[in-house]
Parts: sequence; C-alpha cells; structure tokens
Amino acid sequence: MSGIWEETFPASSESSTHGDGISYHPHIHYVVPGGSYSTGDETWHPSRIDFYLPVKALSKIYKAKFRDEMIRLGLLGSISGEAFEIEWNVGFQAVGESEASLKYLAPYVFRVAISDSRILKVEGRTVYFSYRKSGSNRLRTMALDVMEFIRRFLQHVLPRGFMKVRYYGCMNPNTAVSHDRLTALIELECAFELDPMPEPDPVPAPRMLCPHCGGLLVYRVTLRPASRSP
Repeated sequence: MSGIWEETFPASSESSTHGDGISYHPHIHYVVPGGSYSTGDETWHPSRIDFYLPVKALSKIYKAKFRDEMIRLGLLGSISGEAFEIEWNVGFQAVGESEASLKYLAPYVFRVAISDSRILKVEGRTVYFSYRKSGSNRLRTMALDVMEFIRRFLQHVLPRGFMKVRYYGCMNPNTAVSHDRLTALIELECAFELDPMPEPDPVPAPRMLCPHCGGLLVYRVTLRPASRSP
C-alpha cells in the first residue's frame, strides 16, 4: 500500500500506551491504510507521507463520538464521569510499507501485559519487575504486593466475547471493493513514488567440512546406487 499508519487512542493524555507499570490504561490501536478509495472518481487518494490527520482536533472529535455512541447504546451510566473530564489523546505513527507493519504487529498482537523476562524476583508476597516511565528510557524497578500485581495483570485480559483484532473498511474481507482492485489502484497511483523493495543479500552456502579431520570437503561427483535388473 502507499503507507500504513497506526492510530492509538489511550483514555488519557497522561497514560502510556506501553503500560510498562501494567497500570490500567484502556486504549485502542487501529491500523489504517495511508489513503482512501473514492467512489466518486474510483481512484485511490494517498495521504501525505509526513501527515495523516490533525491529532489535537481528532482527540476531541473521537471522545465526543465515543460518548455519543455510549449514550445511544445506553451504556453511559456504567462509565465514570471522570473519563470524559480529562483530555483524550490520539497519536499517529507512520509504520511504512506492509512488510514493516507485519513485523511490528506480529510480536505485539499476541504478547501479554508483561513478559517473564521483566519479572526480576518474587520474595514472600512481593513481586519485583522492571519498567520504564513514559517518556524515559531509564530502567526502573517496581515492587507490588502479589494481589495488586495480579489485579493489574488481569486488567489487561480481554473480557469474554471481545476480539483482539478486527477488520474494518477496505481491510475487511467483505469490502465492496475487491482487494485486487484496490491493490491495482494503489499501484497505479503510487508506483512512481514507492521505493522498490531491496533485494535480500545472498546467503552463502555453509562450508562442507570433514567430520573426522575438519578439513574442507571439495565436491567432485555423486555416485548413484546401481539399479538391479528385474
């Protein structure tokens, strides 16, 4: 595609979407193509490489749209009013070509709230694990009571019936415009803008060594087994 953007909608501008401290931070990740298909001229219109949408305006619009939908579904009463008093944050990150987006998503989609490598030790009823504060690369250590650690961990487990990955728009298998047609339109529009995929460097064949003396083996000929006459 002409580019893929990742949209992140955390519940608060103070929240870290990484959640290193495994604190409660409800958010949604979207992967959207860098452009759109117009039914008016049946053409693919790519977005700019360095800009997708104004994040400050979209932050307010998204919160308002979310609140309106909760009202429509009759669920607003089950959400704390404080959630709508704080500022919401929308973030965009250009992922690049399709290959780069797959490399990013593959380990992210199936990882859990915290990996085993981050758990440093467990002493008595205290769990020690490493984390990084939002906006900092310095590694810190957090100590939590085991029940608090379990509570935070379970907040990252999806409720029954929730799907971790959903497909919308032109990424939906049931889209009105076939994927083949979209691909052709994108290639037609962006073929002269995209850099060709670099050819992978050839991997040299492993050297054949003698298992007894370790000397280099040089291939001469293959002797096939003689076939027996019937």
